[in-house]
Amino acid sequence: MPEFTSHDAGTPSWVDHAAIEIGASNEFYGTLFGWEPDDQGEDMGHYTQFRKDGKTVAGNMPVMGDGQPTSWTSYVSVDSADETIERARNAGAIIFAEPIDVSDLGRMAVFADPTGAVIGVWEPKSFIGAELAGESGGFSWTELNTRDLPAAKAFYAEVFGWEPNDFDMGAMPYTEWKLGDATVAGMLPMPDMVPDEVPSYWLVYFGVDDTDAFVAHASQLGATTLLAPTDIPPGRFAVLADPDGATFAVIKMNG
Repeated sequence: MPEFTSHDAGTPSWVDHAAIEIGASNEFYGTLFGWEPDDQGEDMGHYTQFRKDGKTVAGNMPVMGDGQPTSWTSYVSVDSADETIERARNAGAIIFAEPIDVSDLGRMAVFADPTGAVIGVWEPKSFIGAELAGESGGFSWTELNTRDLPAAKAFYAEVFGWEPNDFDMGAMPYTEWKLGDATVAGMLPMPDMVPDEVPSYWLVYFGVDDTDAFVAHASQLGATTLLAPTDIPPGRFAVLADPDGATFAVIKMNG
């Protein structure tokens, strides 16, 4: 079982969701994945940690204002949020949330890369991020859908030290982001089906046991299927939008 007590700097370590109505969103995801919501209280803005078998897997929080879109955000573990944000700023990022301490849990910041995709960084203190990942019911992958591959390659190499590894998946080029010998994330050109007004974005994947059954269950709970279950070399995946409109993907890995 892929349990974690730490995450290497430069690797995705946490994902969270911004909800229009936190109670309804907690119920949707709790029912869908079998997650147990743990409300952190009024002092923490009713931020919710989702748990599976007692281990943290993801977060949920109310949107901060009318202008904030509901979405899933990926966070990369870093040694210093402040130093990472300065590299991101110098590389052309738009900073949405400057580095800030989150109680004694850690230090976070959020920015958009030069192609418009939003991502966060997490400098862990008492909270490492996900204690369970890479299996059914946990986040298993994060993938950049971008309208400017060269700009993204230059940016993430500068900010996180990632190296792009390009290969052919048949229908379109695909890039694995490498940190040393480890593959930490993915990237592909924005699919043609995505409307022109949608900016580049990071898509969060969750592991499931049966993609088709999961999509059918999600539909019953009010999710919208954006891409029906499809086979790709790593497994069978689908892309969904939750009742708030936030997009996420699920995958049953081969093997």
